[in-house]
Amino acid sequence: MKQPNKAAIKLKSRPHLDQVSELTTNRLSVYLRCLNQLEGAGVRTISSQALAEQFHLNAAQIRKDLAYFGEFGVRGVGYYVRDLKRHLRQILGLDRKLRVAIIGAGNLGLALADYPGFRQEGFEITALFDSLSAKVGQQSRGGVPIHDIHDLKKFVRRDAVSIAVIAVPAESAQRVVDLVVASGIKAVLNFSPGALEVPPGVKLKSVDLTVSLESLSFYLARGETDETG
Repeated sequence: MKQPNKAAIKLKSRPHLDQVSELTTNRLSVYLRCLNQLEGAGVRTISSQALAEQFHLNAAQIRKDLAYFGEFGVRGVGYYVRDLKRHLRQILGLDRKLRVAIIGAGNLGLALADYPGFRQEGFEITALFDSLSAKVGQQSRGGVPIHDIHDLKKFVRRDAVSIAVIAVPAESAQRVVDLVVASGIKAVLNFSPGALEVPPGVKLKSVDLTVSLESLSFYLARGETDETG
């Protein structure tokens, strides 16, 4: 039986950042994880409908999101799992090593430094930074070295660090972000509570664990109210 032509995949020129919403890129990450599972299970091809049904997604949304970047499906076949996975990694910039520095060598920073999932997805945690001299020169359990925060700018330039992760107390967070921006880093993931300011050209994403817990608390409280009401 003649195999469909995989060359039918057509990539568009990279769309402008303003044309692609953050929700779209978040969904691309979800699709990539689904494809990882499918490839691990030995699945070679899948349609958008089957992908949506298996992972509780929206088939029309999948097709719309992918259409921003090219034509990936093959008529009568659907998507080649391995090929689509490779293209999504390229779109998300995961086809290259991204070096990450974590600012704050407390419990959270150390835990993040040793999380194996980052390396599996192409993110290399190169160093931790802290202001406490007692921590400088030590390592995380996984062997990530802890440097003096004052050496951040020099380290970023030498090791081409692309992303900074902020894991410091709230009262220090803005000052630390200012140091990170001054070092030349353009992408920041923040775990400190509160709103932070960055200049144009720097992308900041915040993960507020307290807000997430409060949302869960609300869900539990509403459930208890419904049961007793």
